[in-house]
Amino acid sequence: MAIELKMLLYTVVLFVVQLVLQGTCGIIQNGLGYALGAQDDEKDSAGIGARFERAYYNLLETMPPFAALILIGLYTGKLNEMTALGSQIYFWSRVAYVPAYVIGFPGLRTLIWTASLVGLIMILWQLLL
Repeated sequence: MAIELKMLLYTVVLFVVQLVLQGTCGIIQNGLGYALGAQDDEKDSAGIGARFERAYYNLLETMPPFAALILIGLYTGKLNEMTALGSQIYFWSRVAYVPAYVIGFPGLRTLIWTASLVGLIMILWQLLL
Protein backbone atom coordinates (compact mmCIF):
# COMPACT_ATOMS: atom_id res chain seq x y z
CA MET A 1 0.00 0.00 0.00
CA ALA A 2 1.33 3.44 -0.90
CA ILE A 3 2.35 5.62 2.06
CA GLU A 4 -0.21 8.21 0.96
CA LEU A 5 -2.99 5.64 1.26
CA LYS A 6 -1.67 4.58 4.66
CA MET A 7 -1.77 8.22 5.80
CA LEU A 8 -5.35 8.49 4.50
CA LEU A 9 -6.29 5.32 6.37
CA TYR A 10 -4.61 6.59 9.54
CA THR A 11 -6.45 9.89 9.13
CA VAL A 12 -9.73 7.96 9.12
CA VAL A 13 -8.60 6.27 12.36
CA LEU A 14 -7.80 9.72 13.79
CA PHE A 15 -11.27 10.85 12.71
CA VAL A 16 -12.90 7.98 14.61
CA VAL A 17 -10.76 8.60 17.70
CA GLN A 18 -11.63 12.30 17.68
CA LEU A 19 -15.33 11.50 17.16
CA VAL A 20 -15.30 9.20 20.19
CA LEU A 21 -13.33 11.70 22.31
CA GLN A 22 -15.56 14.65 21.53
CA GLY A 23 -18.70 12.56 22.07
CA THR A 24 -17.45 11.13 25.35
CA CYS A 25 -16.34 14.52 26.64
CA GLY A 26 -19.69 15.98 25.62
CA ILE A 27 -21.51 13.32 27.64
CA ILE A 28 -19.25 13.94 30.64
CA GLN A 29 -19.70 17.70 30.38
CA ASN A 30 -23.43 17.89 29.53
CA GLY A 31 -24.79 14.59 30.78
CA LEU A 32 -26.12 11.48 29.08
CA GLY A 33 -29.65 12.88 28.99
CA TYR A 34 -28.54 15.77 26.81
CA ALA A 35 -26.64 13.41 24.49
CA LEU A 36 -29.70 11.17 24.08
CA GLY A 37 -32.09 14.08 23.53
CA ALA A 38 -32.74 16.34 20.57
CA GLN A 39 -30.03 18.77 21.76
CA ASP A 40 -32.15 21.74 20.76
CA ASP A 41 -31.03 23.93 23.65
CA GLU A 42 -27.48 25.24 23.55
CA LYS A 43 -25.13 23.90 26.18
CA ASP A 44 -21.96 25.53 27.42
CA SER A 45 -19.43 25.66 24.59
CA ALA A 46 -16.45 25.95 26.90
CA GLY A 47 -14.17 23.42 28.52
CA ILE A 48 -12.32 20.39 27.32
CA GLY A 49 -15.34 18.79 25.65
CA ALA A 50 -15.90 21.87 23.49
CA ARG A 51 -12.21 21.97 22.59
CA PHE A 52 -12.30 18.34 21.47
CA GLU A 53 -15.39 19.16 19.43
CA ARG A 54 -13.77 22.17 17.72
CA ALA A 55 -10.61 20.17 16.97
CA TYR A 56 -12.82 17.44 15.49
CA TYR A 57 -14.70 19.92 13.29
CA ASN A 58 -11.39 21.39 12.16
CA LEU A 59 -10.32 17.93 10.96
CA LEU A 60 -13.63 17.66 9.10
CA GLU A 61 -12.74 20.84 7.19
CA THR A 62 -9.41 19.55 5.89
CA MET A 63 -9.98 15.81 5.57
CA PRO A 64 -12.12 15.85 2.39
CA PRO A 65 -9.51 17.80 0.38
CA PHE A 66 -6.77 15.54 1.72
CA ALA A 67 -8.69 12.42 0.71
CA ALA A 68 -9.50 13.89 -2.71
CA LEU A 69 -5.86 14.79 -3.35
CA ILE A 70 -4.64 11.33 -2.39
CA LEU A 71 -7.25 9.60 -4.54
CA ILE A 72 -6.56 11.90 -7.50
CA GLY A 73 -2.84 11.22 -7.12
CA LEU A 74 -3.46 7.49 -7.04
CA TYR A 75 -5.80 7.58 -10.04
CA THR A 76 -3.46 9.71 -12.15
CA GLY A 77 -0.30 7.88 -11.10
CA LYS A 78 1.26 11.08 -9.79
CA LEU A 79 2.12 9.85 -6.30
CA ASN A 80 5.81 10.40 -5.62
CA GLU A 81 8.27 11.21 -2.84
CA MET A 82 6.83 14.71 -2.38
CA THR A 83 3.23 13.50 -2.13
CA ALA A 84 4.41 10.88 0.37
CA LEU A 85 6.14 13.56 2.45
CA GLY A 86 3.17 15.92 2.16
CA SER A 87 0.76 13.23 3.31
CA GLN A 88 2.95 12.40 6.31
CA ILE A 89 3.29 16.07 7.23
CA TYR A 90 -0.49 16.46 6.98
CA PHE A 91 -1.25 13.37 9.08
CA TRP A 92 1.28 13.96 11.86
CA SER A 93 0.31 17.63 12.05
CA ARG A 94 -3.32 16.61 12.48
CA VAL A 95 -2.31 14.22 15.27
CA ALA A 96 -0.32 16.98 17.02
CA TYR A 97 -3.15 19.46 16.51
CA VAL A 98 -5.52 17.64 18.86
CA PRO A 99 -3.51 17.96 22.10
CA ALA A 100 -2.32 21.45 21.12
CA TYR A 101 -5.94 22.56 20.74
CA VAL A 102 -7.27 20.74 23.80
CA ILE A 103 -4.48 21.97 26.07
CA GLY A 104 -4.86 25.47 24.66
CA PHE A 105 -1.58 26.48 23.01
CA PRO A 106 -2.90 29.10 20.56
CA GLY A 107 0.41 29.96 18.85
CA LEU A 108 1.55 26.35 18.68
CA ARG A 109 -1.88 25.24 17.49
CA THR A 110 -1.75 27.72 14.61
CA LEU A 111 1.77 26.63 13.68
CA ILE A 112 0.68 22.97 13.63
CA TRP A 113 -2.41 23.81 11.56
CA THR A 114 -0.17 25.69 9.11
CA ALA A 115 2.11 22.64 8.84
CA SER A 116 -0.89 20.48 7.89
CA LEU A 117 -1.82 23.04 5.23
CA VAL A 118 1.75 22.93 3.89
CA GLY A 119 1.38 19.14 3.58
CA LEU A 120 -1.82 19.59 1.55
CA ILE A 121 -0.17 22.20 -0.68
CA MET A 122 2.82 19.90 -1.28
CA ILE A 123 0.48 17.19 -2.56
CA LEU A 124 -1.58 19.65 -4.60
CA TRP A 125 1.53 21.11 -6.20
CA GLN A 126 2.70 17.69 -7.35
CA LEU A 127 -0.67 16.95 -8.89
CA LEU A 128 -0.72 20.25 -10.76
CA LEU A 129 2.70 19.66 -12.35
